[in-house]
Amino acid sequence: MTELDKIDLKILAALQIDGRLSNLELAEAINLSPSPTLRRLKRLESEGVIARYVALLEPARLGLGLEAFVRVMLDKRERQFAAFAGAVQEWPEVVACHAMAGEMDYLLRVIFEDLAHFSRFVMDTLLQHPGVIDVKSSFVLQAIKQTTALPLNHLGKH
Repeated sequence: MTELDKIDLKILAALQIDGRLSNLELAEAINLSPSPTLRRLKRLESEGVIARYVALLEPARLGLGLEAFVRVMLDKRERQFAAFAGAVQEWPEVVACHAMAGEMDYLLRVIFEDLAHFSRFVMDTLLQHPGVIDVKSSFVLQAIKQTTALPLNHLGKH
């Protein structure tokens, strides 16, 4: 784990709000001069605290209006876990995949144009994968909270 001080946390908090801040804007936001701000930023990047910078797209504006969570169970005897995890990487509809403890083996967050697209994915891709023995889906009616920001406010206080 990387040691972070209050200034590092301010940098991270500011970038979680707007990852396109220039170094000068970032320095002003955290009340530090640009040179030490840039040094700290480069350290956070090189240590992997900042993994990457991305643009967050609005799915509905792109015609991707159907979001679902899909719970997948694999046949334990088939030993398909590594193969399934590799296959998921190739399915663009899957925007998140988590190996889970409990009832299901994987939880997928998937995004589609419509129900027909979802149906094709389930029938032609997901259920065709060796070892998949159960799939249960829940469709998103409304996103109440969705953020990419991590809770930084408690760090450095223990």
